[in-house]
Amino acid sequence: MHILFLTDNFPPEVNAPASRTFEHCREWVRAGQQVTVITCAPNFPGGRVYAGYRNRVWQSEEMDGIRVLRVWSYITANEGFVKRILDYVSFMVAAVLAAPFVRGVDIVVGTSPQFFTVCGAYIVSRMKSVPFVFELRDIWPESIKAVGAMSDSAVIRLLEKLEMFLYRQAACIVSVTASFKRVLIGRGVAGDKIEVVTNGVDLAGFGPREKDAELAARFGLAGKFVAGYVGTHGMAHSLKTVLEAAARIRPQEGGDDFRFVLLGNGARKQALMARAAQMELTNVVFIDTVPKAEVARYWSLLDVSIIHLRKTELFTTVIPSKLFECMGMGIPVLHGVAGESAEIVEKEGVGLTVTPEDVAALCDKLETLRWDNALYRRCRENCLTAAHRYDRAVLAGRMLKILERIV
Repeated sequence: MHILFLTDNFPPEVNAPASRTFEHCREWVRAGQQVTVITCAPNFPGGRVYAGYRNRVWQSEEMDGIRVLRVWSYITANEGFVKRILDYVSFMVAAVLAAPFVRGVDIVVGTSPQFFTVCGAYIVSRMKSVPFVFELRDIWPESIKAVGAMSDSAVIRLLEKLEMFLYRQAACIVSVTASFKRVLIGRGVAGDKIEVVTNGVDLAGFGPREKDAELAARFGLAGKFVAGYVGTHGMAHSLKTVLEAAARIRPQEGGDDFRFVLLGNGARKQALMARAAQMELTNVVFIDTVPKAEVARYWSLLDVSIIHLRKTELFTTVIPSKLFECMGMGIPVLHGVAGESAEIVEKEGVGLTVTPEDVAALCDKLETLRWDNALYRRCRENCLTAAHRYDRAVLAGRMLKILERIV
């Protein structure tokens, strides 16, 4: 079977869509399938092309047996609705134009969060007369409204009509959460065409390890209890809550024992750094995005992982993929996301949940994990046990069976 996968995020980018797509495609190749990925020059989240790449009309490479075709797109930082739409649409058009040069395709997969990529997958599937699969990573454009980037308007309503059209046309919708499936069924999408394949962790790359001594010394973290956020610094994540927690803990007795690490880039990073400087937060360390091969080294610095999203109803349906990487690394979680993902944290016993954007609760639970040694050890052990239930290789095999059934 020849699988054509359209995605605008792919390694060396290190965000969740890039990791999921690469790890799934790698496992499919190992299972004997032929996989071609059409993507763009790596640039997320800063909107700058990575070293060693150029934003060209066409470039080809092979990664772990995956044929990767990179096409030109309009590249911009994640700032401004119009510019982002131009980015999305340009990739969709370029991917559609490149697809005829990929021969012998049996099925086309398009992945969200934004669905212009999926729209491209639908067009390509019609051109090739093969089924297309919608991999649903986010309820978009609803998420635009949820983060306050755009209010309800004629444009949003038009995008919602396009969204529903794509749901109806897909041979199958592969959702990353059960909550998304319930939402779609509530909107009239047939439940029997929706499959759930959650995110997971690549256990070959993420496992328990000692703190990296060189990195700890470099960032002044040696001997400290480190709470860290790893990922995109965007509007959806409300990381000002972490800064406010750092300010509240700092004056307390023993507060110097704590350090807060924010690793990654995104539209809000510069504002967060400016805010931390204004607040004179000497206990907060900002680190830029690191190559995928280095990510586990930096995870090792953390005693506790903070996972956080804004307090909004939509985000009760998401499961941040970093939760599973925390499990693989054996790092207890402070989970500031309500809904399905909080249920996983509680069911698996891998950390403590807090109400999103509740600074006092975040500080209180952080103190609990710092000083309750028995609880901390129990959460760490539960992480390592639970990780095997979210093994990316197993989940990739589950999705491959879905694709084979459709073909």
